[in-house]
Amino acid sequence: MQYRPLGRTGVSVTSFSLGTMLFGGAVDEADAARQLDLALDAGVNSIDTANVYGRGASEELLGRLLQKAGRRDRIVLASKFHCAMNDDDPNAAGSSRRHIVDQCEASLRRLGVDHLDIYYVHRPTTRVPIDETLRALDDLVRSGKIRYIGTSSFAAWQLLESLWAAKEHHLNRTVVEQTPYSLLDRRVERELLPMASSYGIGITVWSPLAGGLLTGKYGRGASPSGVRLARGGKGDWDVKHFGDRVDPVVDAIVDIAAGKGCTPAQLSLAWLLAQPAVSSVVLGARTADQLTEQLAATDVMLDDEDLARIDAITPPGRAVVPYYLDDAYADFRPHLHHW
Repeated sequence: MQYRPLGRTGVSVTSFSLGTMLFGGAVDEADAARQLDLALDAGVNSIDTANVYGRGASEELLGRLLQKAGRRDRIVLASKFHCAMNDDDPNAAGSSRRHIVDQCEASLRRLGVDHLDIYYVHRPTTRVPIDETLRALDDLVRSGKIRYIGTSSFAAWQLLESLWAAKEHHLNRTVVEQTPYSLLDRRVERELLPMASSYGIGITVWSPLAGGLLTGKYGRGASPSGVRLARGGKGDWDVKHFGDRVDPVVDAIVDIAAGKGCTPAQLSLAWLLAQPAVSSVVLGARTADQLTEQLAATDVMLDDEDLARIDAITPPGRAVVPYYLDDAYADFRPHLHHW
């Protein structure tokens, strides 16, 4: 497993991180234990969770497994806050000082650890000044409860605003951004990735397989059962993923993968690993077999000809399935009519 720098922190993370969004839900304790052992034995040193995954269930299960594994000291452990933890309490969500401090303490208890290596602002917001959020996070850094501050799904301007506020108020700054990035949405290449590179910010990636589309199981009009997405479904997630341009792109990726002797998922992940701005890609497998397949993407080598063929199918800076920026303006849109 290759080690990569996490921005300019001096910390090294493996090219793949173990994602635990499904732990305690679709992935039960036995399967979660198999995935954790598999990842650690493969050399993975980065694990990603969030308070909202199962509303604490993922962190609780991961905490139990980490205690059994006994390898916490080698792990770069990340969690997140922002999303609602209680539908009946408006203060149990967001990026206020109150919520940040409460949720950090709760995450530490559930995980059974005394600190988090990375604590991510799970989504941007315009409802709380970024300096209030950063000041609360700065206090947590100074108290030793978190080591580094991260953001997730921030637009380039929001990330830059956080850097400006940190400098203005002499606070610990954001050092890593976790962003949606895949062959089906490359818009982060326009501004976010160049900006992050310029300011020494690490990039971790969520949804690298675009909700499973890039596994190829939906290729050529297929509509498999028992999966996350439904072709023809009416939900926002379903509608987003099945546009007119999706099938031809996915089919072309499947064909390239067949020519390389790998799976479409492995090709898609290998392509991300070939991007110099990427520090680590978060893998969120449902089964140990899926995780084994995905980890093997490190063996797939892409040459200039391969990368050029992929660029011709999904041009740089373009999107077939939109992820990036969907959340960056989510709570801003309702207020636009006031301007």
